[in-house]
Amino acid sequence: MTEGAPPDETDVEAADDGSAGHQPDEPAAADDGADDATESDTAASAPEGAVSAESGNETAVSEASDIPSDVQKYDRFKKIEGGTYDRANDFLRDRTYITAREWAIARLCADFRTETGVEMTKIGENLPELVPFMTDTYTPQAVNQARAAFEDKVRKAGATFLYGAMCDFFTAEDLDDVMYEATEVAKFLLEVEGVDLAVEDEMEAEDRISSVMREVREQSAALRHDEVCCPECGNEFQVDE
Repeated sequence: MTEGAPPDETDVEAADDGSAGHQPDEPAAADDGADDATESDTAASAPEGAVSAESGNETAVSEASDIPSDVQKYDRFKKIEGGTYDRANDFLRDRTYITAREWAIARLCADFRTETGVEMTKIGENLPELVPFMTDTYTPQAVNQARAAFEDKVRKAGATFLYGAMCDFFTAEDLDDVMYEATEVAKFLLEVEGVDLAVEDEMEAEDRISSVMREVREQSAALRHDEVCCPECGNEFQVDE
């Protein structure tokens, strides 16, 4: 399968039916006039190649002009090289539930959202221009599928994590470790996308997350028991407090 291709779509080999006919030119038959070519004849053939090159340049310019201006200006994912889909995918699979395909398209759907919805056709048609490690264009249906898969996995991962935090399986220190690892992965992905994170902002976000998770653990203890003792401060309280 081609790197970055949607798993639900069949790859098609780019076979050119006419390629078999591109055989080397047959040698010209030897005759008495074979050596009579002049410099003027050779020079006359040169402009033909020049015209061909110019035509190729015009085609390249035409193709570039077909790319929407906001796509040309899009500068996320520039820190990751093209052709590295497998490496990005392996990194995400080892640390998250999502794939590189879902990660990239979820970000694009957030960035190309308008008042009337997400520009899925624009995303799919310009995917290789927008994300260096995606090599194929996608249909709007494939873009929507990837976005839906991302949202579904985030919801399931959130429920899994919250249950783990509330079921008293993890200690407060364990939860801090889990949150630290999760935060580091999330920050790395944001940095790859091109987001500059200040150290002060990182620390503030980590403190807020830790505070919220301690509150979650305390309140979950109140749900499990009529009378509980806070694991952090030792304060006893009733479930209806």
